[in-house]
Amino acid sequence: MQNTGKVISVNISEKKGVVKLPVRQIKLYEKGVKNDAHAGNWHRQVSLLAKESIKRFEKVLKREITYGEFAENITTEGLVLYDMKPGDKIKIGKNVLLEVTQIGKKCHGDGCAIFTAVGKCVMPKEGIFCKVLKNGSISSNDEIFYLPANSAELQ
Repeated sequence: MQNTGKVISVNISEKKGVVKLPVRQIKLYEKGVKNDAHAGNWHRQVSLLAKESIKRFEKVLKREITYGEFAENITTEGLVLYDMKPGDKIKIGKNVLLEVTQIGKKCHGDGCAIFTAVGKCVMPKEGIFCKVLKNGSISSNDEIFYLPANSAELQ
């Protein structure tokens, strides 16, 4: 697996179950993304989805999808996120360090504004979730480093 990628978009929403809107920068702290509805003391503080997954899904839906539309906090490019494993680490920019906690999620179907608006969802199979280990800010074009749990860089 390739070990580097970049941030394409950072996105937040103040309510759960809705599309997130792209913003210039997000701040991460011990509970997740500041001012985001999913922040809290749990294992799914930050969500990531790859641009490559979104582009494949655009072909299925036959329409363009905007970043954040699947409620991901961070849209990435260059990494196969769903091949990562819980316990792996992701370093973004100068300071931020995330730990992968979950790959995919249960689809809420008609009970989800995203599913209702889009008709299908890619997050259940290809989105990943992380918790924050080191605080910092993230913006588009920040570099991402994938550090497998067994990586010597983590020792």
